[in-house]
Amino acid sequence: MGTKMGLIFFKGGQQDQKQAGERTSPFRGLGLPAPVKLEVLLGLPPASAEERLSNAWNAQDCSPNYIVKGDSQMTAHRLQVTQSTDCIRGRAGYSTGLHVWEISWPGAQRGSHAVVGVATAEAPLHSQSYQALVGSNAESWGWELGRNLCHHQSKKQRGKVYPDSPGGPFQVPDTFSVVLDADEGTLSFLVDGEYLGPAFTGLKGKKLYPIISSVRGDSEVTIKYVNSLLRHRLPHLSELCGRSIRDAVGRGKECGVDSLPLPAKLRNFMKHE
Repeated sequence: MGTKMGLIFFKGGQQDQKQAGERTSPFRGLGLPAPVKLEVLLGLPPASAEERLSNAWNAQDCSPNYIVKGDSQMTAHRLQVTQSTDCIRGRAGYSTGLHVWEISWPGAQRGSHAVVGVATAEAPLHSQSYQALVGSNAESWGWELGRNLCHHQSKKQRGKVYPDSPGGPFQVPDTFSVVLDADEGTLSFLVDGEYLGPAFTGLKGKKLYPIISSVRGDSEVTIKYVNSLLRHRLPHLSELCGRSIRDAVGRGKECGVDSLPLPAKLRNFMKHE
């Protein structure tokens, strides 16, 4: 079973618990017990630069109103176009395993219909007028950030409030993480260290790609693949032990690993260096 906690992210991840606690978050306390395998994944060293590139945005699989910037291919830029809703998919599709990626989308660049989620290869990538395109059809599932609504086939049914808590909609921070458990068929989100639980279920057996839809001109969205945990790649005992020790001594730059009477190589392993 999982633990009820503010999840802690490592170098290259969303944020550590100290940073998350430096400001008041409306999501604080809304989290559910995180699955153990998610905690294990977040305790692994971050994905390599090569892995991040292979899981970046796909410049060949997007609306003509999107371009991908830089060698890393991690930042998608929407052109200044009116009366248009535009999408871009990630390079990699996932049908098995647990996958986490980080989305950085400044609140000032979201506009009226900013949606983050997953889609099949058949989901449309462009539409005239402004709408929450991701989740409007049977081929995509999306969380509309401004209204905190989860959409799937929204042309036939109203979106579901997520998280379902009084006081919303809540302002989603600039950076948060998406959690796709393709083995269980669920899509969830991590916000300010809080695991908000499944936003969507019933996704098992589908090959799904990261996707966003936007109506805001000159907006930029960055994707950063965190890591994966596949059924055939269970964590090593050393990784589980390292995670337990980090839980005890702290994590990040101010952790207590350097104070332990350990060889330098082992201390570096504990800090993922």
